[in-house]
Formats: sequence, structure tokens, C-alpha cells
Amino acid sequence: MKRDYPEQPIVGVGAVIVDRDRVLLVRRATEPLKGEWSVPGGMLELGEKLRDGVRREVLEETGLHVEPGDVLDVFDSIFRDEQGRTQYHYVLIDYLCRAISGEAKAGSDVSEVRWVQEDELAAMGLRDSIEQVVRKGFLRASQNTS
Repeated sequence: MKRDYPEQPIVGVGAVIVDRDRVLLVRRATEPLKGEWSVPGGMLELGEKLRDGVRREVLEETGLHVEPGDVLDVFDSIFRDEQGRTQYHYVLIDYLCRAISGEAKAGSDVSEVRWVQEDELAAMGLRDSIEQVVRKGFLRASQNTS
């Protein structure tokens, strides 16, 4: 499926992987968001269930095996070109995830991975939507362990 200038929105999945007091962020190596920090994730494949897509994308991008939990957020990510045409349009479903095995390392579509504490988020230059869903993940994870 063509990602830029698509004929319809593309479904994407993301993983907010919280481990105690830190979350895993990835630096995107491809457009859109090339060079920006985000959560691991990507495009759902035809015939793939949402949680299976999360597991696959996280493994491809970070080398981690995760168990997806609750849905944290569903939102649009729309990028327009200079003429106002829709260049990218994703409907993103982000899950709270728990790492169950593996070691975090940069894989496909990412140039770097980093475990970050909540008080470091502001310095990461995250898009508002990403920072909000990561903060939701920290909150939900702390509620699940209380």
C-alpha cells in the first residue's frame, strides 16, 4: 500500500512500552517524522489483528517481544504538503505494552532507541500527541501496579 498520497487513511499501531519508571522511545529513520522521537509502531498489514501488528512492529523496530494491554488512545495523524494535499493520513491505535523478552536495539525504520524517564519527556522534542499518549501510558501503568 502506498503510504504517501494514499487513497484512504492507513491504520497504524503503536506501543507505549513502560518498564517501571521509564518508557521506550525510537528515533524514526523514515518519513513521516524522520529524525523525530516517537513510540515504536507502524502500519497494520492486511489480515493482521491489531495486537499481532503491535507485537510484530515492536519486534522489527526494537528487538523486544511485548504483550499489548489496554488501548491508550486512537487518533488521526495527518500531514499535508505545500499545496494542502493530504500527503500522509494514519489512524493510529496506541497500546500500553509490557516487554516480556529481548534487548532494546534499533531495528528497521528506526535509527536509535532510548529508555526515557517521565521527567525527561519535555526535553525529547516529542509531538504533543506522542507526549500525551506516553504520559497516559505512565499513568495507566502506575494504576495497574497499585
